[in-house]
Amino acid sequence: MPSTYRIAAVQMDVTLGDPQGNLRRMTDCLKQTAAAGAHLTVFPECSLAGYCYDDLDEARRYAETLPGPATDTLAAVCRRLGVYAVFGLLEADGPRTFNACALVGPEGLVGSYRKLHLPYLGVDRFTTPGDRPLQVHDAGGLRVGLNICYDLVFPEAARVMALDGADLIVLPTNWPPGAECTADCLVSARALENKVYYLAVNRVGQERGFAFIGRSKIANPSGELLAAAQDTSPTVLYAEVDVQRARNKKVIRIAGTFELDRFADRRPEFYHRIIDPVGAPGSLQLDRRNQRAD
Repeated sequence: MPSTYRIAAVQMDVTLGDPQGNLRRMTDCLKQTAAAGAHLTVFPECSLAGYCYDDLDEARRYAETLPGPATDTLAAVCRRLGVYAVFGLLEADGPRTFNACALVGPEGLVGSYRKLHLPYLGVDRFTTPGDRPLQVHDAGGLRVGLNICYDLVFPEAARVMALDGADLIVLPTNWPPGAECTADCLVSARALENKVYYLAVNRVGQERGFAFIGRSKIANPSGELLAAAQDTSPTVLYAEVDVQRARNKKVIRIAGTFELDRFADRRPEFYHRIIDPVGAPGSLQLDRRNQRAD
């Protein structure tokens, strides 16, 4: 297995309600990034069907099963090219619809993720909250954790995947105006605090009054940006992932004098409060779907 992998983030426009057209664009981009040497290419949240639906019935018309037609199509391309891809979609599971992302490769569907944390925005107003544990998936030797958009602001999610051995955490996202500080600050923070590579890829363009802000980024385990989108134009970002750097959690600035290990130095016996359920004594209980800003 190689120790270094090239990754790509495709900051692209998406057409609402046009999964076939969006899939063709993703396929074309995947061929481009593979030709540039990318082992893994990541597309935005809901890149298959779009995000700003007005009700669940409208959104469900474009939801797919996992595995399904889109994963089959992209997996066939991955098989020919010897690469992996992550893309966002609406997942149909019986009567439920999830905001999800899928990891596909030469072997087919490698893994998937259902968005755990749902903002009151776009299709997330109607989808079912994720119901599966956080996982790390093997993409041809590269250990990949999956999150989606709003999950970025909950540090526990990235920490769980880092503890489970992630080299890289990817975040397909649809950041709208108002998310600038999230984009500018938290990608590097999650990478630094977990000593992992972190890729966040946003979309661009507009849907039903929302103009997405771009600002896709890739950060290394020191929190330094390896690549960043400078505007809201479609673009592709590339970076190199050195898995040994992510897997060695100890940082030695001056041997014997200045050494850090953010995992060995943890004190989880004092962190029990963060896993208390909402509504537990002393906690702040809010119904997010009924709250209104002051």
